[in-house]
Amino acid sequence: MIARSGAGPLRRLVVLRHAKSARPEGTPDHERPLAPRGRRDAPAAGHALAEADLLPDLALCSTAVRARETWELAAGQWGTPPPVRHDPRLYAAGADELLAVVHEVPAGIATLLLVGHNPGLEDLVLGLAGDGLGDTLEQVRTKFPTSAVAVLAWHGTAWSALAPGTALLTSVTVPRGGKK
Repeated sequence: MIARSGAGPLRRLVVLRHAKSARPEGTPDHERPLAPRGRRDAPAAGHALAEADLLPDLALCSTAVRARETWELAAGQWGTPPPVRHDPRLYAAGADELLAVVHEVPAGIATLLLVGHNPGLEDLVLGLAGDGLGDTLEQVRTKFPTSAVAVLAWHGTAWSALAPGTALLTSVTVPRGGKK
């Protein structure tokens, strides 16, 4: 059951870990691009979100190159991508920092997409989920790999009301693109 933090509409937080990145010698971590597998998996993530009717009203994306490329390739699968905010606070952020950024989202946003990095994203998902459908919580505890998508649902009047343990983890998927 979805925890209800007071009355309010159903909201969904879709958490997308960036796709597989390359590790070119001499490239700073923030500037690392996607690896060939990541360039295949990111569009698959976008396609999976569209198929699951999880297109966001707003996307918040880390400024790291691999996260930006993941966003661009995923959003390229949709007719009209939603607005995106590239936020430097999402790079290397822990769960508390990520939640602080989510708390700033306008109340009119029903579905929010967060594109970022581990271990912060995994910790955020596990911290917010008071419960999960099926084995979703165990899946995240075991591994939240690149291109993983977790969907948290909760009821609230404002994003600032989202608190640890108040959401239901409804799904976890790891979309993969075909081999090339």
